[in-house]
Amino acid sequence: MSAPREFSPYGLSHWIVLAVFVAGAVLVVRLGRAHRNARTAPLFSRIFGLSTLVLYVGVYLATAIPPTVDRSVPLRLTDLATLVAAYALWSHRHWAYALTYYWCLTLSTQALISPALESPDFPHHHFLAFWAIHLIVVWAPIYLTWGTGMHPDWRSYRIAVATTAAWAAVTFTFNSLTHTNYGFVNGKPETPSLLDVLGPWPWYLVTVAFLLITVWALMTWPWARATTPT
Repeated sequence: MSAPREFSPYGLSHWIVLAVFVAGAVLVVRLGRAHRNARTAPLFSRIFGLSTLVLYVGVYLATAIPPTVDRSVPLRLTDLATLVAAYALWSHRHWAYALTYYWCLTLSTQALISPALESPDFPHHHFLAFWAIHLIVVWAPIYLTWGTGMHPDWRSYRIAVATTAAWAAVTFTFNSLTHTNYGFVNGKPETPSLLDVLGPWPWYLVTVAFLLITVWALMTWPWARATTPT
């Protein structure tokens, strides 16, 4: 039997995933707007959050067993973003929404543009797990923001910047002690990514930090300006 075909960025399966992403984004916005006036998190939002958590736990158990230090510690921002997104969908708490908005709409969307996926193509379980997680975690802030009507402010911005800086420090220390590379803070991924155009390590970390601070500020300013009294 021939070996299964490897996933290739911007191959047919990748374009189909992107089409699914667009269709799903439109759907969750419509569902969110139907529940926009609810005083508490509507039932769909809670089901969405619980589904996100169940999906994450299932994928984590499937990929992290047998446990190894280089892939079983939930230190990737995708891990944290998925857990926080699940809680934001369930509770609509401001701090959880803030992290979901900034992390998922910038960092998680990198997987849609330049997926660091070394796996056989569809329908391999690694392919399905990778895309299921990265699609749902980007749909979450789209639903909460353009669907239910939540939005960030400068307090949200400060929460995201401080939490991300703390994560980077902890992850860098862990990677240095264990010779791992969670979050790519100790080196670039082996597969092509946007980091390739941002300079060598460790300088690309400075570039990424500057870009995030700037982009997140630009993502905050229109919402904050819209709510500022004139």
